[in-house]
Amino acid sequence: MAFYSVTISSPLSQTEAWSRLSDVCRFVEWDPGVVAARKVEDSGSGVDASYILTVKGFRPNTTMDLQYDVVHFASPERFIMVADTGTIRSEDEIVVSATSTGCDVTYNAELTLQGRSAIFQPLMSLVFKRIGDRAAKGLAELLEARNH
Repeated sequence: MAFYSVTISSPLSQTEAWSRLSDVCRFVEWDPGVVAARKVEDSGSGVDASYILTVKGFRPNTTMDLQYDVVHFASPERFIMVADTGTIRSEDEIVVSATSTGCDVTYNAELTLQGRSAIFQPLMSLVFKRIGDRAAKGLAELLEARNH
């Protein structure tokens, strides 16, 4: 399992930050690994929502579609979404906490390679930090953070 975590302080209110982050289709705005995002037709909202994220593949110039299902949704504080293809399991968690100057946003991402792909897990763990750092930079920009 590869794990990435970052906390970013933002001048935005908890409600405004939540609004920007809980709309999973906006991941394309801040995560450079996401090239397209759309809500699954006829899926609900909150824990009934599902999204297709087209993400950059492991090889150059490739992409893959991952269906993320929201498994926890507690507005305006925390949501968790999971994609599981049988080969890759990805879990993303976003926690938004109010502070006296805005809010703190914690982004946790966990990626586990499964089946025959699991032998590449040590390499993925090394690469995942770079992927996470790029997403954190975009997240800080979306949250109008001065320092991150």
